[in-house]
Amino acid sequence: MSAIVLESRRVLEDACRQIGIPTDGAEPIRIAGNAMWRLADGIVARIGRPGNGAIAERELAVARWLVDNGVKAVTPRITDKPVLVAQRPVTFWAELPPHRPGSSTDMAKLLWQMHQLSPPRSLGLPRLDPLSKARRRIAEVRCLAPDDRSWLHDQADRLAVDFVGLPPGLPYCALHGDAWNGNVATTADGTAYLLDLENACYGPPEWDLVSTAVKHVTTATVSAVDYEAFCRAYGMDVTRWAGYPVLRGIRELRMVTFALQIADEHPHARAEAQHRVDCLRGLKGDRPWTWTAVP
Repeated sequence: MSAIVLESRRVLEDACRQIGIPTDGAEPIRIAGNAMWRLADGIVARIGRPGNGAIAERELAVARWLVDNGVKAVTPRITDKPVLVAQRPVTFWAELPPHRPGSSTDMAKLLWQMHQLSPPRSLGLPRLDPLSKARRRIAEVRCLAPDDRSWLHDQADRLAVDFVGLPPGLPYCALHGDAWNGNVATTADGTAYLLDLENACYGPPEWDLVSTAVKHVTTATVSAVDYEAFCRAYGMDVTRWAGYPVLRGIRELRMVTFALQIADEHPHARAEAQHRVDCLRGLKGDRPWTWTAVP
């Protein structure tokens, strides 16, 4: 095992020991910023980033709220609150049946159901702050030339002003916050589930729609047919809303800074990260751009 996997396993064992469940036969599903482990009895453990205890607790509450209101989502197991190990929150979930990433239509239907609900104050949903992650990454990443860092910083400032001045749209509601196909799982019988609720927040529902629109318009990874199906399933084409260019710009900036963050950890991703920066700066022609996935 690599050092990263060994450390993740140590956190897992400590958390499971605290609540008295075994780790015999535990298998890693994904080891990344949030690590996932498969345990016995249909349980999946999710290990969050250090200091994200409050976020993990809210994620559990949002998942229970959605399930209780008839929206298919991952279901918490074992504990009502995360178990903390070295400031890393560990949460436990019911394992889904064998599944694949959901379609754009699956995503649209689940988002529409979620957006119709009135979230109780007890959920403590924060207001959408779509630029905070991008700003932090711009400030912290090392693999960024000074001129590029300055341009990205100024772009974030411009988008922040535009976000405050968004034109009227749909009524504010509870948001998934990171709505893309990888955060929907569809089982063999066609049942779709929402995953990864740690970014749940309160704000304009158009934010949950813009990710799929960007994958169609900016990177051409969602086909015209699939995008049309997405719009029909939800009942809106967000690209026709006057505020779309602002949210598109914010989503693109987040995608670029995410690649930069990965490139800091995985040098082989630096060329892709720089390519994305160059695209935003107008050095690679018009959209759609070809962006390669980063690990």
